[in-house]
Amino acid sequence: MAFSVRRLLISESVDASCKKILEENGIKVAEKKNLTKDELLAEIKDYDGLIIRSGTKVTADVINAAKNLKIIGRAGTGVDNVDIDASTRNGIIVMNTPNGNTISAAELTCAMIMCLARKIPQGAASMRAGNWERKKFMGMELYGKTLGIVGLGRIGKEVATRMQSFGMKTIGYDPIIPAEVVATFGVEFVSLDYLWPHSDFITVHTPLMPSTEGLLNDETFAKCKKGVKVINCARGGIIDENALLRAMESGQCGGAALDVFVEEPPKNLCLVNHPNVIACPHLGASTYEAQERCGKDIAAQIVNMVKGRSLVGVINAQALSHAVIPESKPWIQLGEALGMVAKAFAGQVNSQTKVQVATVGLSLTNTGHCIATAVTLGLLKGDSENHVNLINASLLAKETGVTVVIKHDDAVPGNLTEVCAVEITTSSASHTFLGSIQTSLPVLLEVDGAAFKLAVPLCGNLLIYKAAENPQVLQFVAGVLASAGIQIELYNVTSAVDGDQWCIMRITSLLVDLNLLKPHVKVSTQLTI
Repeated sequence: MAFSVRRLLISESVDASCKKILEENGIKVAEKKNLTKDELLAEIKDYDGLIIRSGTKVTADVINAAKNLKIIGRAGTGVDNVDIDASTRNGIIVMNTPNGNTISAAELTCAMIMCLARKIPQGAASMRAGNWERKKFMGMELYGKTLGIVGLGRIGKEVATRMQSFGMKTIGYDPIIPAEVVATFGVEFVSLDYLWPHSDFITVHTPLMPSTEGLLNDETFAKCKKGVKVINCARGGIIDENALLRAMESGQCGGAALDVFVEEPPKNLCLVNHPNVIACPHLGASTYEAQERCGKDIAAQIVNMVKGRSLVGVINAQALSHAVIPESKPWIQLGEALGMVAKAFAGQVNSQTKVQVATVGLSLTNTGHCIATAVTLGLLKGDSENHVNLINASLLAKETGVTVVIKHDDAVPGNLTEVCAVEITTSSASHTFLGSIQTSLPVLLEVDGAAFKLAVPLCGNLLIYKAAENPQVLQFVAGVLASAGIQIELYNVTSAVDGDQWCIMRITSLLVDLNLLKPHVKVSTQLTI
């Protein structure tokens, strides 16, 4: 699946290396910062790509106005300022730089923990005011204290390893990363119910989503140790700000370090002005190194995508990522081709359509979902008002009402190599197609359990029909094609089942009217792959 990005808009400040890398690779770049929503709506229609940081809100309105947009690149990690669903529906890639600001965000978190423990900002402010208040700013050692980490991805891991060097015990929770993995970097995996009352410090490193919004609230603060200190350098809203203020005023929370807020900049300054709160203006990625790294990374990722080298940091297109990996790319192509063959037999795809995609073979263990997405792409081509691609095919199939079932079996039967079978069932018929990869090319092996004598390359103009096992049928079909000025480039036939056999031809052009074959052909269809 090729993506052409000719013109790209950078709507926020990114490192100069970003523009340089893009332009060196033939992409025209415009930098227009601090656009209002109306200005962005008017501007975005002219671009294939958009690079943002956290300030640009890429809403559904913006995405729907971006008729040519193919990629939204986030120079940083969080993408909660992008409408992922709307991007996916419109077939637009959303990409971030997963490693760009990891170290900077982790170091800031560690600095916040130390500032909370020793009240460094308050002491510095007192000195600037001309005071010498040693007793007022009594702190605590980190040695022997417990740090609870919610979210154990890249940043959470880096925080853990750094704070362990201070002698802190690190416990943590993550809904995705298994306990045996977090144990490798010294974190004891615990439940949230255990983490709250056993932590002296709690730091959050999760995206903002419905399951994490208000994760620390009145109820969870009540479960924590009295005087617990909390740190949020991830996303505003993970800690309920009103609940935090109540916990601070009651003494249940002994201090908070906040780099992010629900509203940025915050208009309600009650937390910012609280004497036990350390507040920063979203500085997590504000280092020269992180900005240079994020700028270079997002530019390189877009260039590599355009050139078909790799696809890194993609948020919403797992199947597309597989489509550029040499080992899995032919299987994605096979899935799309089998979907197109199935569509040719089924006709209009609707809520009555049921599809089963079965992969067989150990090397295909983790590819079923991606191949199934490619199958739905083949099924929907030409049907949807939206431009269908590997990014939105699954979503559009679901909205159309198509039922897709995915199965896998490691064991390969008989003498076959790895194979993929697609079964399509409609209100009027059911067909099964078996395909594989030979010399890196998708081939068709069977139709409805009948095997072709030779594997059929799935490319070109294909005429597929079922007829009685009779040499005269071939002569008849060849005559019809010849009368239409169509030549046969390839011919293959299956073994006979109940006196009938499937035949497939690659022809120079499609027949205008398949009804011409009806006197001798029971079932026929044609397509171009």
